[in-house]
Amino acid sequence: MIDIEFHLNGEPVRLRCPADRRLLDILREDFGLTAAKPGCAIGRCGACMIWLDDAPANACLLLALRIHGRSVRTYEAVCRDPASQPVRDALAEGGGLQCGYCTPGMVMTLAHLHQLPEPPDAPAARELASANLCRCTGYGGIRRAIERLFEPAEGSAATPIRPCGDPA
Repeated sequence: MIDIEFHLNGEPVRLRCPADRRLLDILREDFGLTAAKPGCAIGRCGACMIWLDDAPANACLLLALRIHGRSVRTYEAVCRDPASQPVRDALAEGGGLQCGYCTPGMVMTLAHLHQLPEPPDAPAARELASANLCRCTGYGGIRRAIERLFEPAEGSAATPIRPCGDPA
């Protein structure tokens, strides 16, 4: 057992747990943060995407001993940040939200790319987001969302900001 301290969604937390316990399990079982989903368990599907020190990371691959002293942000916090609203709106309006299983991981990836000082163009964003697998084949909608986010149409109006969970 080890004692770890880290920041979770901006708040300092302390936890005593086995050193080899996965961050995914810590988030879901100890803190009730269930947006990060179990999927492949080998870091290839993106269902468990979080931000570790503001960079995307797979929670299924991170052991407790690796998060000591670090900053972890989950979908639950990013979703409350108005900066992620364009990403969520683009996915919703483009038809990139179907069953919802991949949605938190996809939002985490695209929101990270979208908020970079120099965001990638659409082809690069598609490549970077390709690590997030969609189980119900919503790729057409996801592609439309990426096109909208990373190559917006000339003169397009900004999408109005709505709170998380507020129906369109």
